[in-house]
Amino acid sequence: MDHPTTSSLLTWMIFAPTIGVLLILIVIGLRSLGTLSKQQADEASRIIALVASTAVLGMAAALWKAFDPSNPDVQFVQHGSWIPAYNVEYFVGADGISITLIILTALISFIATIASMPWWPGNAHLDEHHFSQRAVPGYMAMLLILQTGMTGVFCALDMFLFYVFWEVMLLPMYFLIGIWGGSRKEYAAIKFFLYTLAGSVLMLLAIIGLYYNGPTVTGVDGQIHHSFNLLRMAEWGRQGGYQSAPLVVGLSFARVAWVGLFIGFAVKIPMFPFHTWLPDAHVEAPTPISVILAGVLLKMGIYGILRVNFALLPQATRWASTAMAVFGAINIVYAAFVCLAQKDLKRMIAYSSVSHMGFCLLGMASFTQQGIDGAVLNLWTHGLISPMLFLIVGVIYDRAHHRNIEGFGGLAQQVPEYAGLLGLAFFASLGLPGLCGFISEFTVLLGALPVFLTLTVISATSVIITASYYLWAIQRMMLGKLNPAYRTLADVNWRERFTLYPLGVLIIVFGFYPAAIINLIEGSLRNLLAGLA
Repeated sequence: MDHPTTSSLLTWMIFAPTIGVLLILIVIGLRSLGTLSKQQADEASRIIALVASTAVLGMAAALWKAFDPSNPDVQFVQHGSWIPAYNVEYFVGADGISITLIILTALISFIATIASMPWWPGNAHLDEHHFSQRAVPGYMAMLLILQTGMTGVFCALDMFLFYVFWEVMLLPMYFLIGIWGGSRKEYAAIKFFLYTLAGSVLMLLAIIGLYYNGPTVTGVDGQIHHSFNLLRMAEWGRQGGYQSAPLVVGLSFARVAWVGLFIGFAVKIPMFPFHTWLPDAHVEAPTPISVILAGVLLKMGIYGILRVNFALLPQATRWASTAMAVFGAINIVYAAFVCLAQKDLKRMIAYSSVSHMGFCLLGMASFTQQGIDGAVLNLWTHGLISPMLFLIVGVIYDRAHHRNIEGFGGLAQQVPEYAGLLGLAFFASLGLPGLCGFISEFTVLLGALPVFLTLTVISATSVIITASYYLWAIQRMMLGKLNPAYRTLADVNWRERFTLYPLGVLIIVFGFYPAAIINLIEGSLRNLLAGLA
């Protein structure tokens, strides 16, 4: 079957960072030959990474402008044969389920690249201690490989290609934490690697099962093959094709496959009880890597459940909906209580992400338009708020060299601009009306309440707990008498403003105008719900 190319935009977005990696490898080669000094190689690597991430952000803006919200089908498709012997295709495209996440990946990757730059006006004091001074070309190359993997996951419409991009993310994140992280970086990196790898093994087994029990097509070689095409597999699933597959140790294949896939994706969310790798990874990761981890990587678990579990296995999804809602409620409330006990600011914010991802599970499990819209909207809003929160932590850590909430006090007197930005991020995360965190959580609760009354009421109490730990943190850090140790503390500089203010503006804009995102996602999500009916 011939699949003509309709757009190469997504391919350029995926592989522009890879071109940057190749250029950095040339820089490394020139450095090893003595053609470039260390400083020249470092500067060249930073410039290459910045140009690549800026180019992808520009393409993301063009993608948003050209996307047709009235068309719920896949757009910007590029489709061709890759491995004919197994009917593996290079098939990428964007619909309402993925469009906002592709744009978010470009934005957060750009912010993380800027945050990795010590050479910025007013920021030269970081040069001696800043993490990115260690093996700069390697760090920038890993950052770009990670961006390729993340963008590829959200664009892939072939299951094999999806899994390849999913695994591509694993190694750069492992090295970014393990080499450029904090004092316990090896432990955190290995824990992240093992948790994610265990989930990936379950995913792989489920994918193989779906392939052999899925639809067949005539390949480019004229032979009959099974298909990794996610759109064909989704149509097969809607027709009940996977329900008639042979039993697995006496159990329904569809349900076994659903559970395997769900656990693999749940590790990335992360969902209780697979969440313990996240606080360690966040605490030890450099600030820009925490920005990407919270802003993009956590979204991949929810996206995978929507793209694969919901689309391919609708009957099994209905069977598991209550359990999914229960785990969502546990995530929301349990992690909020854990936040109350934290003294490390970064660990508190890491656990807050676990809590907020629970809202996505609850909204998805409701199978209502409001619930699933709220879940996907929450991916976008949390993807703006959590990077700002981790950047806020990075600012104070660069100056004070610790993150102990109780070790500060009265900082609002010394660093008023920083205090204002911290307050904006905290209030957005706790769901203050007028900021984007409110509308996404409100929409989830609106959609889930008629379906899961008790669980929704329990989950709604987390709003009080969330307000408690954020306000308590503000009181201990910003209010009261100024700690004498911080009488000379510097306020935010221009590099930090360049990362924090755009996120702050977007948090306010989408708080008042969430329709800009809802209009993009609603059509495709309506089709997804129709397949579950």
